[in-house]
Amino acid sequence: MQFFLSYLRQRRRGLTALLLFCAVFAASFILYHLPPGAVLYPAFVCILLGAAFAIWDFSRARQKHRMLSEIRGMTAAMIDSLPEAQGADDEDYQALIRMLQKEIDENNAAVSAWYQDLTESYTLWVHQIKTPVTSMRLSLEQEDTALSRKLSSDLFQIEQYVDRVLVLLRLNTDTRDYVFRECSLDEIAQQCIAKFAAEFIARKIRLDYTPCGETVVTDDKWLSFVVEQILSNALKYTREGEISIYLQKPKTLCIADTGIGIDPSDLPRVFEKGYTGCNGRADKRASGIGLYLCRRICAGLGIDLRITSEPNKGTTVLLDLAQYQLKKE
Repeated sequence: MQFFLSYLRQRRRGLTALLLFCAVFAASFILYHLPPGAVLYPAFVCILLGAAFAIWDFSRARQKHRMLSEIRGMTAAMIDSLPEAQGADDEDYQALIRMLQKEIDENNAAVSAWYQDLTESYTLWVHQIKTPVTSMRLSLEQEDTALSRKLSSDLFQIEQYVDRVLVLLRLNTDTRDYVFRECSLDEIAQQCIAKFAAEFIARKIRLDYTPCGETVVTDDKWLSFVVEQILSNALKYTREGEISIYLQKPKTLCIADTGIGIDPSDLPRVFEKGYTGCNGRADKRASGIGLYLCRRICAGLGIDLRITSEPNKGTTVLLDLAQYQLKKE
């Protein structure tokens, strides 16, 4: 019905002209006092021919509309052909569409080449920066002073930033290096805790870790990155108190802190790329990338990631691993 009304609006000029012509002929027949039969018979024939033409024209218009509706759901690269042009206007519009499609293809090719170069450059930078970082870490391990411990902590943050860049690059490629296998949740948690041991000690933050005693089918490297990011945030926003790691039945890994918490208005947006919220604006180092990466990785791993928080009382991050079932291949 909606298309029929649209069709009538599109043909309104032709219909108006037809009615005007009919009025002129009717007035002429009346003025010349022609017999009714001489008027009605040709009028009836004209009505039949007009109805046949209208049905044919409406059918063509509806077919064209359906084809264009299907094309609207395609990307520019998928459009191979357009409906047959039914006039000079259609030919002009189709020429314009093909010109714009060609321009889009050229722009996409240029952007793709630029992004490929950028990705290769950043990837090379990430691998190159690891060499001096490793060298500095080995040098700092040879002494145990307040300065060396401070520098080791700063160096660890640099390593986290480098890993974050590498993860971001990998997530934006077409390939994923996920390797799913049965992993011990305790081993993953303990390895992540060990990386932050020095910061726990230096900041005098208590750690309450309850062994999980569970195994999950996942990629331990990617899941470890997620746990590390959550622990890093917990330490960043916890000035005093403790951080707890425990398992909530059936298989939900919880990481809770007694930090400054998250404002309720920020909670719905904490996983958005680049969103830092009130806490991030207070801490100029915040980039709004960590939780965004965690959400994307968890989506790839099939993990439900949720956060609950209360300002000035703390934050709890929940990783729901209950969906993992080991399947025989």
